[in-house]
Amino acid sequence: MSRTPLHIKRFSAVLIAVVLLTYFAACAQLEPRPELPDETTLAIAEDTPLDRAIAALEARHPDESAFRLVVEGMEAFVVRVQTARMARRSLDVQSYIWHADLTGLYFANELLLAADRGVKVRVLLDDVDARRNNDAIAALSAHPNIEVRTFNPFASRQGTLSMISEGMRSFSRINRRMHNKSWIADNRLAIVGGRNIGDEYFSASDEVNFVDLDFAMIGPVVRQASASFDRYWNSSAAYPMQVLDPDKVSREALDVLRPKLAAQASRATYSPYAQALRTNDAIRRMVEGDWPVHWARTYRFVADDPNKVTMQERDAQRAKVSAALIPMAHTAQSRLSIISPYFVPGDGGTELLSGVARAGRDVRVLTNSLIANDVAAVHGGYSRYRKPLLEAGVHLWELKPLTESKSEASFFGSSGASLHTKALAVDGRALFVGSYNLDPRSAWLNCEQGVLVENDALAQQLERIFQKQTGGENAWRVDLEEGKMSWSDGEERLEKEPHASWGRRFQAWFARALHLDAQL
Repeated sequence: MSRTPLHIKRFSAVLIAVVLLTYFAACAQLEPRPELPDETTLAIAEDTPLDRAIAALEARHPDESAFRLVVEGMEAFVVRVQTARMARRSLDVQSYIWHADLTGLYFANELLLAADRGVKVRVLLDDVDARRNNDAIAALSAHPNIEVRTFNPFASRQGTLSMISEGMRSFSRINRRMHNKSWIADNRLAIVGGRNIGDEYFSASDEVNFVDLDFAMIGPVVRQASASFDRYWNSSAAYPMQVLDPDKVSREALDVLRPKLAAQASRATYSPYAQALRTNDAIRRMVEGDWPVHWARTYRFVADDPNKVTMQERDAQRAKVSAALIPMAHTAQSRLSIISPYFVPGDGGTELLSGVARAGRDVRVLTNSLIANDVAAVHGGYSRYRKPLLEAGVHLWELKPLTESKSEASFFGSSGASLHTKALAVDGRALFVGSYNLDPRSAWLNCEQGVLVENDALAQQLERIFQKQTGGENAWRVDLEEGKMSWSDGEERLEKEPHASWGRRFQAWFARALHLDAQL
Protein backbone atom coordinates (compact mmCIF):
# COMPACT_ATOMS: atom_id res chain seq x y z
CA MET A 1 0.00 0.00 0.00
CA SER A 2 1.43 3.40 -1.00
CA ARG A 3 2.15 6.06 1.60
CA THR A 4 1.35 9.76 1.26
CA PRO A 5 4.61 11.79 1.27
CA LEU A 6 5.21 13.66 4.54
CA HIS A 7 5.37 17.09 2.88
CA ILE A 8 1.98 16.44 1.25
CA LYS A 9 0.52 15.52 4.65
CA ARG A 10 1.89 18.72 6.18
CA PHE A 11 0.57 20.83 3.31
CA SER A 12 -2.84 19.19 3.63
CA ALA A 13 -2.95 19.84 7.37
CA VAL A 14 -2.06 23.50 6.86
CA LEU A 15 -4.65 23.81 4.08
CA ILE A 16 -7.37 22.29 6.28
CA ALA A 17 -6.43 24.59 9.15
CA VAL A 18 -6.61 27.64 6.87
CA VAL A 19 -9.98 26.56 5.51
CA LEU A 20 -11.33 25.98 9.02
CA LEU A 21 -10.01 29.30 10.29
CA THR A 22 -11.49 31.10 7.31
CA TYR A 23 -14.82 29.39 7.88
CA PHE A 24 -14.97 30.18 11.58
CA ALA A 25 -13.76 33.75 11.04
CA ALA A 26 -16.55 34.29 8.55
CA CYS A 27 -19.14 32.95 10.99
CA ALA A 28 -17.95 34.53 14.23
CA GLN A 29 -18.95 38.18 14.13
CA LEU A 30 -20.34 40.09 17.09
CA GLU A 31 -23.59 41.83 16.31
CA PRO A 32 -24.31 45.24 17.89
CA ARG A 33 -25.94 44.91 21.29
CA PRO A 34 -29.69 45.57 21.23
CA GLU A 35 -30.89 48.79 22.85
CA LEU A 36 -31.61 48.18 26.53
CA PRO A 37 -33.04 50.47 29.19
CA ASP A 38 -30.44 51.88 31.54
CA GLU A 39 -30.25 50.34 35.01
CA THR A 40 -28.87 52.01 38.11
CA THR A 41 -27.82 50.74 41.52
CA LEU A 42 -30.63 50.73 44.06
CA ALA A 43 -30.46 53.77 46.33
CA ILE A 44 -29.37 53.49 49.94
CA ALA A 45 -32.08 53.22 52.58
CA GLU A 46 -32.30 52.40 56.28
CA ASP A 47 -33.76 48.89 56.33
CA THR A 48 -30.97 46.39 55.58
CA PRO A 49 -28.36 45.12 58.07
CA LEU A 50 -25.67 47.02 56.18
CA ASP A 51 -27.80 50.18 56.20
CA ARG A 52 -28.27 49.94 59.94
CA ALA A 53 -24.62 49.12 60.55
CA ILE A 54 -23.14 51.85 58.37
CA ALA A 55 -25.65 54.73 58.30
CA ALA A 56 -24.79 55.80 61.86
CA LEU A 57 -21.08 55.77 61.04
CA GLU A 58 -21.62 57.91 57.95
CA ALA A 59 -23.77 60.34 59.94
CA ARG A 60 -20.92 60.91 62.38
CA HIS A 61 -18.53 61.69 59.48
CA PRO A 62 -20.40 63.95 57.04
CA ASP A 63 -18.62 64.58 53.72
CA GLU A 64 -16.05 61.87 54.52
CA SER A 65 -15.50 58.29 53.44
CA ALA A 66 -13.74 55.49 55.30
CA PHE A 67 -11.03 53.24 53.90
CA ARG A 68 -9.28 50.09 55.05
CA LEU A 69 -6.35 48.44 53.28
CA VAL A 70 -7.25 44.75 52.98
CA VAL A 71 -3.88 43.03 52.85
CA GLU A 72 -4.42 39.41 53.82
CA GLY A 73 -6.12 37.05 51.38
CA MET A 74 -8.15 35.48 54.19
CA GLU A 75 -9.62 38.83 55.23
CA ALA A 76 -10.37 39.71 51.61
CA PHE A 77 -12.34 36.48 51.32
CA VAL A 78 -14.20 36.95 54.61
CA VAL A 79 -15.30 40.53 53.91
CA ARG A 80 -16.73 39.61 50.52
CA VAL A 81 -18.67 36.63 51.85
CA GLN A 82 -19.97 38.47 54.91
CA THR A 83 -21.23 41.39 52.85
CA ALA A 84 -22.93 38.95 50.47
CA ARG A 85 -24.70 37.36 53.43
CA MET A 86 -25.70 40.71 54.93
CA ALA A 87 -26.95 42.23 51.67
CA ARG A 88 -30.69 42.51 51.30
CA ARG A 89 -31.02 44.96 48.43
CA SER A 90 -28.23 44.62 45.85
CA LEU A 91 -24.90 43.00 45.05
CA ASP A 92 -22.88 44.39 42.13
CA VAL A 93 -19.73 42.45 41.19
CA GLN A 94 -17.27 43.40 38.46
CA SER A 95 -14.23 41.27 37.67
CA TYR A 96 -11.68 40.57 34.98
CA ILE A 97 -11.33 36.91 36.05
CA TRP A 98 -13.66 34.51 37.89
CA HIS A 99 -12.20 31.03 38.22
CA ALA A 100 -14.31 27.92 38.79
CA ASP A 101 -12.18 26.84 41.77
CA LEU A 102 -12.69 26.59 45.55
CA THR A 103 -13.18 30.29 46.24
CA GLY A 104 -14.76 31.10 42.88
CA LEU A 105 -17.50 28.48 43.29
CA TYR A 106 -17.97 29.45 46.94
CA PHE A 107 -18.62 33.06 45.93
CA ALA A 108 -20.97 31.93 43.14
CA ASN A 109 -22.98 29.92 45.66
CA GLU A 110 -23.18 32.93 48.01
CA LEU A 111 -24.52 35.10 45.18
CA LEU A 112 -27.10 32.44 44.35
CA LEU A 113 -28.23 32.26 47.99
CA ALA A 114 -28.44 36.05 48.13
CA ALA A 115 -30.61 36.05 45.00
CA ASP A 116 -32.86 33.46 46.63
CA ARG A 117 -33.38 35.95 49.49
CA GLY A 118 -34.54 38.56 46.98
CA VAL A 119 -31.25 40.45 46.52
CA LYS A 120 -30.79 41.93 43.05
CA VAL A 121 -27.45 40.52 41.82
CA ARG A 122 -25.59 41.99 38.86
CA VAL A 123 -22.32 40.42 37.69
CA LEU A 124 -20.17 42.04 35.00
CA LEU A 125 -17.26 39.93 33.73
CA ASP A 126 -14.65 40.42 31.08
CA ASP A 127 -15.18 37.76 28.44
CA VAL A 128 -11.57 36.59 28.11
CA ASP A 129 -12.08 34.41 31.19
CA ALA A 130 -15.89 34.27 31.29
CA ARG A 131 -16.16 32.52 27.92
CA ARG A 132 -14.59 29.32 29.29
CA ASN A 133 -17.38 29.19 31.92
CA ASN A 134 -20.10 30.20 29.49
CA ASP A 135 -22.60 27.47 30.39
CA ALA A 136 -22.44 28.02 34.16
CA ILE A 137 -22.68 31.79 33.75
CA ALA A 138 -25.68 31.38 31.46
CA ALA A 139 -27.32 29.04 33.98
CA LEU A 140 -26.93 31.61 36.79
CA SER A 141 -28.51 34.21 34.52
CA ALA A 142 -31.71 32.15 34.50
CA HIS A 143 -32.37 33.15 38.13
CA PRO A 144 -34.96 35.96 38.18
CA ASN A 145 -32.78 38.00 40.55
CA ILE A 146 -29.43 37.47 38.79
CA GLU A 147 -28.21 39.03 35.58
CA VAL A 148 -24.75 38.39 34.18
CA ARG A 149 -23.26 40.54 31.44
CA THR A 150 -19.93 40.01 29.71
CA PHE A 151 -17.82 42.92 28.56
CA ASN A 152 -16.55 43.13 24.98
CA PRO A 153 -17.50 39.49 24.35
CA PHE A 154 -16.57 36.98 21.72
CA ALA A 155 -19.42 36.16 19.36
CA SER A 156 -18.46 32.47 19.48
CA ARG A 157 -19.22 30.95 22.88
CA GLN A 158 -17.27 27.68 22.68
CA GLY A 159 -14.23 26.20 21.01
CA THR A 160 -10.58 27.26 20.94
CA LEU A 161 -10.39 27.34 17.15
CA SER A 162 -13.38 29.68 16.85
CA MET A 163 -11.93 31.94 19.56
CA ILE A 164 -8.58 32.16 17.77
CA SER A 165 -10.16 32.83 14.41
CA GLU A 166 -12.41 35.54 15.84
CA GLY A 167 -9.40 37.08 17.53
CA MET A 168 -7.59 37.14 14.18
CA ARG A 169 -10.56 38.75 12.48
CA SER A 170 -11.30 41.32 15.20
CA PHE A 171 -7.94 41.72 16.92
CA SER A 172 -8.20 45.46 17.50
CA ARG A 173 -11.47 45.01 19.44
CA ILE A 174 -10.70 41.70 21.18
CA ASN A 175 -7.33 43.04 22.36
CA ARG A 176 -9.02 45.63 24.61
CA ARG A 177 -10.25 44.24 27.91
CA MET A 178 -12.03 45.32 31.11
CA HIS A 179 -9.58 44.94 34.00
CA ASN A 180 -11.75 46.57 36.72
CA LYS A 181 -12.59 44.81 40.01
CA SER A 182 -15.43 45.85 42.34
CA TRP A 183 -17.63 44.17 44.95
CA ILE A 184 -20.46 46.44 46.14
CA ALA A 185 -23.10 45.42 48.71
CA ASP A 186 -26.36 47.39 49.17
CA ASN A 187 -24.58 50.50 47.84
CA ARG A 188 -23.16 50.78 51.38
CA LEU A 189 -19.82 48.91 51.34
CA ALA A 190 -17.46 48.47 48.40
CA ILE A 191 -14.26 46.50 47.90
CA VAL A 192 -12.06 47.60 45.01
CA GLY A 193 -8.43 46.95 44.14
CA GLY A 194 -6.32 44.30 42.48
CA ARG A 195 -8.08 41.04 43.37
CA ASN A 196 -9.96 39.00 40.82
CA ILE A 197 -12.06 36.00 41.93
CA GLY A 198 -9.97 32.85 42.25
CA ASP A 199 -7.92 30.87 44.77
CA GLU A 200 -4.61 32.58 44.01
CA TYR A 201 -6.05 36.00 44.89
CA PHE A 202 -7.06 34.86 48.39
CA SER A 203 -3.93 32.86 49.37
CA ALA A 204 -5.91 29.62 48.83
CA SER A 205 -3.82 28.10 46.04
CA ASP A 206 -1.48 25.17 46.66
CA GLU A 207 0.82 26.53 43.97
CA VAL A 208 1.42 30.26 43.39
CA ASN A 209 -0.50 32.92 45.33
CA PHE A 210 -0.65 36.59 44.46
CA VAL A 211 0.54 39.31 46.82
CA ASP A 212 -2.44 41.64 46.44
CA LEU A 213 -4.27 44.60 47.96
CA ASP A 214 -7.82 45.98 48.17
CA PHE A 215 -9.58 48.99 49.62
CA ALA A 216 -12.68 48.23 51.72
CA MET A 217 -14.72 51.44 51.70
CA ILE A 218 -17.84 53.00 53.20
CA GLY A 219 -19.35 56.43 52.70
CA PRO A 220 -20.02 58.54 49.59
CA VAL A 221 -17.07 56.97 47.75
CA VAL A 222 -19.19 53.79 47.55
CA ARG A 223 -21.78 55.69 45.54
CA GLN A 224 -18.98 56.84 43.21
CA ALA A 225 -17.99 53.19 42.73
CA SER A 226 -21.63 52.27 42.06
CA ALA A 227 -21.96 55.04 39.49
CA SER A 228 -18.89 53.67 37.70
CA PHE A 229 -20.35 50.16 37.78
CA ASP A 230 -23.57 51.50 36.25
CA ARG A 231 -21.64 53.19 33.42
CA TYR A 232 -19.99 49.89 32.53
CA TRP A 233 -23.19 47.89 33.01
CA ASN A 234 -25.13 50.16 30.65
CA SER A 235 -22.37 50.52 28.05
CA SER A 236 -22.87 49.11 24.57
CA ALA A 237 -19.94 46.76 25.22
CA ALA A 238 -21.75 44.91 28.08
CA TYR A 239 -23.84 42.05 26.64
CA PRO A 240 -26.41 40.13 28.72
CA MET A 241 -26.06 36.36 28.53
CA GLN A 242 -29.66 36.26 27.31
CA VAL A 243 -28.40 38.04 24.18
CA LEU A 244 -25.15 36.11 23.71
CA ASP A 245 -26.39 32.57 24.35
CA PRO A 246 -30.14 32.52 25.03
CA ASP A 247 -30.48 28.74 24.67
CA LYS A 248 -28.17 28.17 27.66
CA VAL A 249 -30.11 30.57 29.91
CA SER A 250 -32.63 28.08 31.24
CA ARG A 251 -34.13 27.10 34.58
CA GLU A 252 -33.25 23.49 33.84
CA ALA A 253 -29.56 24.44 33.58
CA LEU A 254 -29.83 26.40 36.83
CA ASP A 255 -31.44 23.40 38.54
CA VAL A 256 -28.45 21.29 37.48
CA LEU A 257 -25.93 23.91 38.60
CA ARG A 258 -27.46 24.65 42.01
CA PRO A 259 -26.61 21.30 43.74
CA LYS A 260 -23.11 21.41 42.26
CA LEU A 261 -22.45 24.78 43.87
CA ALA A 262 -23.99 23.63 47.15
CA ALA A 263 -21.82 20.50 47.15
CA GLN A 264 -18.70 22.56 46.53
CA ALA A 265 -19.61 24.87 49.43
CA SER A 266 -20.21 21.84 51.62
CA ARG A 267 -16.80 20.38 50.77
CA ALA A 268 -15.25 23.65 51.93
CA THR A 269 -16.97 23.44 55.33
CA TYR A 270 -13.82 22.40 57.16
CA SER A 271 -11.39 24.59 55.22
CA PRO A 272 -9.54 27.43 56.97
CA TYR A 273 -11.70 29.84 54.98
CA ALA A 274 -14.98 28.45 56.28
CA GLN A 275 -13.50 28.50 59.78
CA ALA A 276 -12.55 32.15 59.30
CA LEU A 277 -16.14 32.95 58.35
CA ARG A 278 -17.30 31.47 61.65
CA THR A 279 -14.75 33.31 63.77
CA ASN A 280 -13.90 36.56 61.95
CA ASP A 281 -16.88 38.90 62.15
CA ALA A 282 -15.17 41.74 60.31
CA ILE A 283 -18.28 43.84 59.64
CA ARG A 284 -19.43 43.79 63.26
CA ARG A 285 -15.91 44.69 64.36
CA MET A 286 -15.88 47.58 61.92
CA VAL A 287 -19.12 48.99 63.32
CA GLU A 288 -17.89 48.62 66.88
CA GLY A 289 -14.57 50.27 66.09
CA ASP A 290 -12.49 47.10 66.47
CA TRP A 291 -11.76 46.82 62.74
CA PRO A 292 -9.74 49.97 62.03
CA VAL A 293 -10.79 52.21 59.18
CA HIS A 294 -9.48 55.67 58.34
CA TRP A 295 -11.77 58.55 57.42
CA ALA A 296 -10.74 60.96 54.67
CA ARG A 297 -12.30 64.12 53.31
CA THR A 298 -10.22 64.20 50.14
CA TYR A 299 -10.58 61.17 47.87
CA ARG A 300 -11.57 60.30 44.33
CA PHE A 301 -12.78 57.15 42.60
CA VAL A 302 -11.42 57.23 39.07
CA ALA A 303 -12.23 54.89 36.18
CA ASP A 304 -11.61 54.80 32.47
CA ASP A 305 -14.52 55.37 30.13
CA PRO A 306 -16.01 51.99 29.11
CA ASN A 307 -15.96 53.32 25.54
CA LYS A 308 -12.18 52.97 25.73
CA VAL A 309 -12.64 49.71 23.83
CA THR A 310 -13.70 51.66 20.72
CA MET A 311 -11.72 54.91 21.06
CA GLN A 312 -9.03 55.77 18.57
CA GLU A 313 -5.42 54.92 19.36
CA ARG A 314 -3.74 57.42 21.68
CA ASP A 315 -6.99 59.34 22.24
CA ALA A 316 -6.22 61.24 25.46
CA GLN A 317 -9.66 60.35 26.83
CA ARG A 318 -8.64 56.68 26.85
CA ALA A 319 -6.18 57.17 29.70
CA LYS A 320 -8.21 58.70 32.52
CA VAL A 321 -6.61 56.66 35.31
CA SER A 322 -3.06 57.38 34.18
CA ALA A 323 -4.01 61.03 33.69
CA ALA A 324 -4.98 61.12 37.38
CA LEU A 325 -1.77 59.44 38.53
CA ILE A 326 0.74 61.58 36.62
CA PRO A 327 0.01 64.79 38.58
CA MET A 328 0.10 62.76 41.79
CA ALA A 329 3.65 61.63 40.99
CA HIS A 330 4.70 65.20 40.15
CA THR A 331 3.57 66.41 43.59
CA ALA A 332 6.11 64.21 45.41
CA GLN A 333 8.33 66.34 47.62
CA SER A 334 10.37 63.63 49.33
CA ARG A 335 9.32 60.08 48.32
CA LEU A 336 7.38 58.26 45.62
CA SER A 337 6.76 54.55 46.18
CA ILE A 338 5.26 52.42 43.38
CA ILE A 339 4.14 48.78 43.47
CA SER A 340 3.34 47.43 40.01
CA PRO A 341 3.54 43.72 39.10
CA TYR A 342 3.63 44.48 35.38
CA PHE A 343 5.96 47.46 35.14
CA VAL A 344 6.70 48.67 31.60
CA PRO A 345 7.04 52.45 31.99
CA GLY A 346 7.82 53.23 28.36
CA ASP A 347 9.75 56.31 27.32
CA GLY A 348 7.22 58.69 28.88
CA GLY A 349 7.04 56.90 32.22
CA THR A 350 10.81 56.51 32.35
CA GLU A 351 11.25 60.22 31.69
CA LEU A 352 8.69 61.08 34.40
CA LEU A 353 10.23 58.87 37.10
CA SER A 354 13.77 59.84 36.14
CA GLY A 355 12.87 63.52 36.35
CA VAL A 356 11.38 63.09 39.83
CA ALA A 357 14.50 61.19 40.96
CA ARG A 358 16.88 63.79 39.49
CA ALA A 359 14.96 66.48 41.37
CA GLY A 360 16.16 64.86 44.58
CA ARG A 361 13.08 62.77 45.42
CA ASP A 362 13.40 59.19 46.58
CA VAL A 363 11.72 57.17 43.80
CA ARG A 364 11.22 53.49 44.68
CA VAL A 365 9.64 50.78 42.53
CA LEU A 366 8.76 47.18 43.42
CA THR A 367 7.88 44.82 40.59
CA ASN A 368 8.14 41.09 39.85
CA SER A 369 11.43 39.39 39.15
CA LEU A 370 11.59 37.31 35.99
CA ILE A 371 11.15 34.09 37.97
CA ALA A 372 8.15 35.51 39.90
CA ASN A 373 6.42 37.15 36.94
CA ASP A 374 3.54 35.06 35.58
CA VAL A 375 4.00 36.76 32.18
CA ALA A 376 7.66 36.51 31.17
CA ALA A 377 7.09 38.70 28.10
CA VAL A 378 6.16 41.62 30.36
CA HIS A 379 9.53 41.30 32.08
CA GLY A 380 11.15 41.60 28.68
CA GLY A 381 9.43 44.94 28.15
CA TYR A 382 10.39 46.12 31.63
CA SER A 383 14.04 45.15 31.22
CA ARG A 384 14.43 47.67 28.39
CA TYR A 385 13.94 50.53 30.86
CA ARG A 386 15.70 49.09 33.90
CA LYS A 387 19.17 50.52 33.24
CA PRO A 388 18.01 54.07 32.31
CA LEU A 389 15.93 54.21 35.50
CA LEU A 390 18.85 53.06 37.64
CA GLU A 391 21.15 55.58 35.96
CA ALA A 392 18.69 58.34 36.88
CA GLY A 393 18.70 57.31 40.53
CA VAL A 394 15.42 55.36 40.65
CA HIS A 395 15.59 52.46 43.15
CA LEU A 396 14.31 49.09 41.91
CA TRP A 397 13.36 45.91 43.75
CA GLU A 398 12.14 42.64 42.22
CA LEU A 399 9.98 40.23 44.20
CA LYS A 400 11.26 36.74 44.94
CA PRO A 401 8.95 33.84 44.01
CA LEU A 402 9.11 31.89 47.29
CA THR A 403 8.84 32.55 51.00
CA GLU A 404 9.23 30.39 54.07
CA SER A 405 6.00 31.50 55.74
CA LYS A 406 3.56 28.72 56.67
CA SER A 407 0.84 30.86 58.25
CA GLU A 408 -2.67 30.14 56.99
CA ALA A 409 -3.28 33.87 56.74
CA SER A 410 0.23 34.72 55.65
CA PHE A 411 0.82 37.93 53.76
CA PHE A 412 2.51 35.89 51.05
CA GLY A 413 0.47 32.71 51.37
CA SER A 414 2.01 29.32 52.09
CA SER A 415 3.60 28.59 48.73
CA GLY A 416 5.01 30.50 45.77
CA ALA A 417 4.30 34.21 45.51
CA SER A 418 3.82 36.56 42.57
CA LEU A 419 3.21 40.28 42.94
CA HIS A 420 -0.26 41.48 41.92
CA THR A 421 -0.66 44.66 44.01
CA LYS A 422 -1.14 47.90 42.08
CA ALA A 423 -0.52 50.85 44.40
CA LEU A 424 1.32 54.13 44.79
CA ALA A 425 2.18 56.31 47.79
CA VAL A 426 3.42 59.92 47.86
CA ASP A 427 5.28 61.48 50.80
CA GLY A 428 3.45 59.36 53.35
CA ARG A 429 0.35 61.53 52.85
CA ALA A 430 -1.53 60.24 49.77
CA LEU A 431 -2.00 56.90 48.04
CA PHE A 432 -3.63 55.10 45.13
CA VAL A 433 -4.94 51.51 45.10
CA GLY A 434 -6.60 49.98 42.07
CA SER A 435 -6.37 47.70 39.05
CA TYR A 436 -3.91 49.87 37.09
CA ASN A 437 -0.43 48.59 36.23
CA LEU A 438 2.19 51.06 35.14
CA ASP A 439 2.37 49.75 31.59
CA PRO A 440 1.07 50.63 28.09
CA ARG A 441 -1.73 48.06 28.23
CA SER A 442 -3.28 49.66 31.32
CA ALA A 443 -2.86 53.13 29.82
CA TRP A 444 -4.16 52.55 26.30
CA LEU A 445 -5.85 49.15 25.93
CA ASN A 446 -7.49 47.86 29.12
CA CYS A 447 -10.23 49.63 31.05
CA GLU A 448 -8.94 50.33 34.58
CA GLN A 449 -10.02 51.94 37.84
CA GLY A 450 -8.78 52.86 41.29
CA VAL A 451 -9.11 55.18 44.28
CA LEU A 452 -6.92 58.14 45.25
CA VAL A 453 -7.00 59.11 48.93
CA GLU A 454 -5.24 61.77 50.99
CA ASN A 455 -4.70 60.26 54.43
CA ASP A 456 -1.44 60.11 56.35
CA ALA A 457 -2.20 56.89 58.23
CA LEU A 458 -3.18 54.95 55.09
CA ALA A 459 -0.26 56.26 53.03
CA GLN A 460 2.20 55.41 55.80
CA GLN A 461 0.67 51.93 56.10
CA LEU A 462 1.28 51.42 52.39
CA GLU A 463 4.86 52.61 52.89
CA ARG A 464 5.31 49.98 55.59
CA ILE A 465 3.90 47.32 53.25
CA PHE A 466 6.40 48.47 50.62
CA GLN A 467 9.22 48.30 53.17
CA LYS A 468 8.27 44.75 54.18
CA GLN A 469 7.92 43.52 50.62
CA THR A 470 11.31 44.94 49.62
CA GLY A 471 13.17 43.35 52.55
CA GLY A 472 15.89 40.87 51.63
CA GLU A 473 13.71 37.92 52.63
CA ASN A 474 11.14 38.84 50.01
CA ALA A 475 12.89 40.75 47.22
CA TRP A 476 16.15 41.42 45.41
CA ARG A 477 17.42 44.97 45.13
CA VAL A 478 18.69 45.77 41.63
CA ASP A 479 21.89 47.86 41.52
CA LEU A 480 24.00 49.34 38.74
CA GLU A 481 27.77 49.51 39.17
CA GLU A 482 30.12 50.51 36.36
CA GLY A 483 27.38 49.84 33.83
CA LYS A 484 26.66 46.32 35.09
CA MET A 485 23.51 45.26 36.93
CA SER A 486 23.42 43.02 39.97
CA TRP A 487 20.75 41.58 42.25
CA SER A 488 21.22 41.46 46.03
CA ASP A 489 19.13 40.37 49.01
CA GLY A 490 21.72 41.31 51.61
CA GLU A 491 23.15 37.81 51.79
CA GLU A 492 24.19 37.10 48.22
CA ARG A 493 24.85 39.13 45.11
CA LEU A 494 24.04 37.79 41.64
CA GLU A 495 25.10 39.16 38.25
CA LYS A 496 22.24 37.78 36.16
CA GLU A 497 18.46 37.39 36.46
CA PRO A 498 18.08 35.33 39.66
CA HIS A 499 17.07 31.69 39.26
CA ALA A 500 15.30 32.19 35.91
CA SER A 501 15.19 29.22 33.54
CA TRP A 502 16.48 29.37 29.99
CA GLY A 503 12.91 29.22 28.69
CA ARG A 504 11.80 32.26 30.70
CA ARG A 505 14.92 34.19 29.70
CA PHE A 506 14.16 33.43 26.04
CA GLN A 507 10.53 34.60 26.35
CA ALA A 508 11.67 37.85 27.96
CA TRP A 509 14.38 38.34 25.34
CA PHE A 510 11.94 37.62 22.51
CA ALA A 511 9.43 40.24 23.75
CA ARG A 512 12.24 42.75 24.14
CA ALA A 513 13.74 42.02 20.72
CA LEU A 514 10.39 42.41 18.97
CA HIS A 515 9.57 45.66 20.82
CA LEU A 516 6.20 44.35 21.99
CA ASP A 517 5.88 47.06 24.67
CA ALA A 518 2.61 48.45 23.30
CA GLN A 519 0.90 45.10 23.98
CA LEU A 520 2.35 44.60 27.48
